[in-house]
Amino acid sequence: MGKFFPVYIERLLCGTVVLCVVTACQAQKPVLLNFSERQLTHKAQGHTLHNTQVFSKDGQWIVYDTRNDDTQIASTGSIEMVNTATGETKVLYQTSGQTIYGPGVGAATFSPARDRVLFIHGIRNADQTRPYGMTRRTGVAIDVARPQQPIWMDARDITPPFTPGALRGGTHAHTWSGDGQWISFTYNDYVTEQQAKTDTSVMDMRRVGVMVPGRVAVNEDNNLENNSGDMFSVVVTEVKKNPKPGSDEINKAFDESWIGTNGYLRSDGNRQRRAIAFQGNVINEAGKTITEVFVADLPENLKTVDSPLELPKGIVQRRITHTKNGIEGPRHWLRTTPDGSLIFFLAKDEGGIVQIFSVSPNGVAVRQVTHNGFSVQGTPNTHPKGDLLVYPANNRIYITHILSGKTYPVTSESGEEGKPIGAASWSPDGNSITYNKYVKEANSAFLQIFLLKKAD
Repeated sequence: MGKFFPVYIERLLCGTVVLCVVTACQAQKPVLLNFSERQLTHKAQGHTLHNTQVFSKDGQWIVYDTRNDDTQIASTGSIEMVNTATGETKVLYQTSGQTIYGPGVGAATFSPARDRVLFIHGIRNADQTRPYGMTRRTGVAIDVARPQQPIWMDARDITPPFTPGALRGGTHAHTWSGDGQWISFTYNDYVTEQQAKTDTSVMDMRRVGVMVPGRVAVNEDNNLENNSGDMFSVVVTEVKKNPKPGSDEINKAFDESWIGTNGYLRSDGNRQRRAIAFQGNVINEAGKTITEVFVADLPENLKTVDSPLELPKGIVQRRITHTKNGIEGPRHWLRTTPDGSLIFFLAKDEGGIVQIFSVSPNGVAVRQVTHNGFSVQGTPNTHPKGDLLVYPANNRIYITHILSGKTYPVTSESGEEGKPIGAASWSPDGNSITYNKYVKEANSAFLQIFLLKKAD
């Protein structure tokens, strides 16, 4: 497959961004894309979109938290949603006793199967001496029809004897499986973190975990450290404090994605229904830490653990990539096609430009997807049909056709002040894209939500 060299032509007509791409292979047949762009939110506050699953299942609402930048989750107390047609906003949840130290909420996602929103919630007793942190957060859900009625999803129990199915630390960046039944997350253990303060042989290492349906009851104390939950939670990745150089052992698992909406086909032709793709840090033979793509094949039953940090029986963890320099570029989450046949990640090409690459969960050779003359700036997201990727790059939003590598800009040129922030996400029908950027107002700038809608 040859490289494509895009030449861009654009003009504005009645608020519609009309964009053309002419490739070296198609000089006589320009491809025309029409998207209308509209600012959905206008309040003088932040409106931060998570990096995936921000649309309701019918595409009528977009969920967000009220951070004005990614660092402010501890001091952010509100989860809201905006209507994609009218711009109407609704408050779904507001924390109690919010201060700059917590509890804090953020990173909200919509279930693909029901009108339910899930987000990070800091531990309720947060204060100056016990602030929001990586080991002090949990997953909370809100049903849209019942605002301000939190549903504690992962149980928390930091008091021995610990409860099977409950966690001892903090969950983060929750992602729904394709059927909306299971939830993945990254995890840091509070108990290990505290032990590490006095015992150098102990280290809190980030892991990836999964929640499955099943109520877990714990002895809830008066200081709000522990809570029961509606889901049974386990870690699903194996990490080691000192990985052997040149081995497939890892000391950190993070920034994961469900593989496909219904898993993927293994090389033997059988379907692996539940699997997670994640990033893992290995030590190469030169002693350098690099990040590679890993897969955890999951059994249907994860409720086989008796103690914290124990891996359920039947999990198979595999390294998928063996690259020279590993994953490189801005922080991003792995993504896959809906059929699970490809996993996407960022890395630098031979010229040092951050591009999108793909690899099969079965470990087939890595392929470079984009061949842009500029670096990708954030997490890509896959079209519901599985043929396109949308992502920020060159201070714009771009779409790339996965098979051909052809790239199209879908927002106009912008300087640093007007560049997209974070990831862009597709609507469930694939006809709209939403993203964040800052808009100036008086002497301030607020993160607002924009909607790109495909023209009829």
